[in-house]
Amino acid sequence: MKKSLFYFFALFVPFFLFELASCQNCDSTYTYTAPVQIDDQLEVASLGEVGIDTNLIEKGIRKIQCGSFNAVHSVLIYKNGKLVLEEYFPGYKYQWDAPDYKGELVQWNKEMIHPNMSVTKSYISALIGIAIEKGFISQVEEPIFNYLSEYDEYRKDGKEKITIEHLLTMSSGLAWNEWGAAHGTSANDIDRLYFDCSDNPIPCVLERPLVHEPGTFFTYNGGGTVMLGKIIENASGMQLDSFANEYLFHPLGIDTVAWFRYNDGTFAADGSSYCKPRDMVKIGRLFLQNGTWNGESILPQNWVTKSFTAYRNNKDIKIPIEDSGKNDYGYSWWLTKHKHQGKFISFARANGWGGQTIFVSPELETVIVFTSGNYAYNSKLFKIANKYLLPAIQ
Repeated sequence: MKKSLFYFFALFVPFFLFELASCQNCDSTYTYTAPVQIDDQLEVASLGEVGIDTNLIEKGIRKIQCGSFNAVHSVLIYKNGKLVLEEYFPGYKYQWDAPDYKGELVQWNKEMIHPNMSVTKSYISALIGIAIEKGFISQVEEPIFNYLSEYDEYRKDGKEKITIEHLLTMSSGLAWNEWGAAHGTSANDIDRLYFDCSDNPIPCVLERPLVHEPGTFFTYNGGGTVMLGKIIENASGMQLDSFANEYLFHPLGIDTVAWFRYNDGTFAADGSSYCKPRDMVKIGRLFLQNGTWNGESILPQNWVTKSFTAYRNNKDIKIPIEDSGKNDYGYSWWLTKHKHQGKFISFARANGWGGQTIFVSPELETVIVFTSGNYAYNSKLFKIANKYLLPAIQ
């Protein structure tokens, strides 16, 4: 017992003292300034002009600068039609083959594109909604093989029942291990597409056995979103990036989006897009405004409703290595509730590995965007939001 206590104090007390000293020695003197107005279709204002407590926001930013919430790269707040907070921090670029995925150390800024990771899934969902609205796809309940005829050999064993809606809601029923296996290995099914199946990734998804009746069970499956990207291409006759630019990004004034493609040209639609944090705000604003942009309908309103509504049994889901608690899942958007001024407020969230997030709260008329580098560490974005950002909003 005494030996155990000795080792406890020897190992953990110095660590505690180091952490305490780090907090005490942090000399952040951050003072808020309003975002700069640029020609990007986002109007700016100050926090005070939209009723947000500047002092509380400053405290939160100082905590970020002191490293209290791991690797945060940016935080932006859009409130009442105005961008009112835009802050960037130093951090490492994502590099998949580096220790802890840490590439070059940079000072992030508004002109730099950032990996969106699985936030991309929410973009793909919007593109499916647009493809239906434009008549390229007849309906969300349509079987996926109606648009994947080149893979008809897999249209059997119950897989013929999988619909587009099932892919959007992670309920295809296909066996898939993306959350239970380490990244960087072929044991992780999404990484297997990159390592072993880059020459033809779609069959590597469709060959997986059907283990649940489609539509009945949630299993996080990025491979399903890769297939959604291929469905958009086959239905429209356009490459995915061209379709996205014409019908989603360019109408919002988003002109710098990068994608990764597998060796056969298939887009890694599950999580490979890069864009600027301000452009992530625009996607949030589009959903906040029920699919309209400057008076023009870009996305059907009913698609926004479906995105922000839990699908069947997609409830009480815990996401690995983040502090979001229990979540529901709609059309490729996560759904949570947060306490605000004594009552619970609904949030929809486009969410990506490492701490990439677009929070949308219609009740608060607010969009909050984070980019981060917590690929090997727990993301603590909800602590920031719940302790500093949401309490500051009136």
